[in-house]
Order: sequence, then C-alpha cells, then structure tokens
Amino acid sequence: MSQSIAANRYAKALYDLAKDKNVVAETVADLREAKIVFTQSKDLFNLLENPKFSQSKKEELIATIFASEQPIIINAFKVLLNKKRIHEVVSVIDSFIRIANDELGVEDAIVYSTEALTDEEIQRISTTFASKVNKNSLNITNEIDASLIGGIKVIIGNLIFDNTIVSKVNDLRRQLLA
Repeated sequence: MSQSIAANRYAKALYDLAKDKNVVAETVADLREAKIVFTQSKDLFNLLENPKFSQSKKEELIATIFASEQPIIINAFKVLLNKKRIHEVVSVIDSFIRIANDELGVEDAIVYSTEALTDEEIQRISTTFASKVNKNSLNITNEIDASLIGGIKVIIGNLIFDNTIVSKVNDLRRQLLA
C-alpha cells in the first residue's frame, strides 16, 4: 500500500508524541491491533465516512472500539476523522510502525514453518537474521505452512531466505533438468 505524504506526516507527529510520553512500544503494539480491526472491518470505514452520522457519534464509536488503546491513538484517529482522512488510517499505522522500527533498529519478519516455533527458536532466528539485514532484532510473525515439509522460510521486507525442503527439492529438480 502506498504511503501518502499526509499519512507520513500524521505518523511522524504521532511517533513524536509517543516518544515524548515514552510509550512507543505500547503504541506500536496497540496500532498493530488497530490495523487488524481496520483491515478486517470494511463496515467500520463505511460508518466513519457516512455523512448521516454526526461527528460526535463517529468519535464516540472510535472511543468505544479502541477504548483499550493508548489515549494518543484514539486522539490521532479522531484527528484523522475530523480532517476527513480516516481512509488513510492504515497507511498512518504502517508509516508509524516503520518509523518506530527504524528508530529502534528493528525489522518486521515473517517466518514460515511446518509447526509453531518455540520462543527460543524465534529468538535464535531473530538474532541470526537481524545481523543479515543490519538490524538489532526482528519482530517475528510465525506462519504455519505444512506444505513446506520441513525447514523455514524467512521474509524480511523484500528479502527471502528459503531453507525449506520444498525449495531444496525444486532446486535439485532444476539442476537435473538443466
């Protein structure tokens, strides 16, 4: 999803506020949850952009849905709503997380495996692959994919490290057919 200049500015302002209040890590965690809500509920956008509902009702809806989030997040969502930019909320969240990750030396990664990884395995993968992308650590999301047969596939940004049995079999097949 492309990032608009406005989304980047709102994200930077929110990041500066979170940093001033010393709640960057909490804000990142809350924004990840909020992103899930926004991406899985298209009806929410329809309600928030519906002119039949008053601004106060829309703000009340945001406050209710995100009551457990950091107050600065609720206020940021209300600002986006008031500025008629609520449709950019996912871009603002993505931009915020990117800014926070850059400041903290962290990168998001997806690790595909045939079964759930233990905390120790996740830590070892984070340590090993973080150095390959010049970061301090990785924020790993573990996805289960039984079709891999064995091994892991790590995706960090646009880099793919594929050490799965399926990948090795495909490589062997290409070599034999060449």
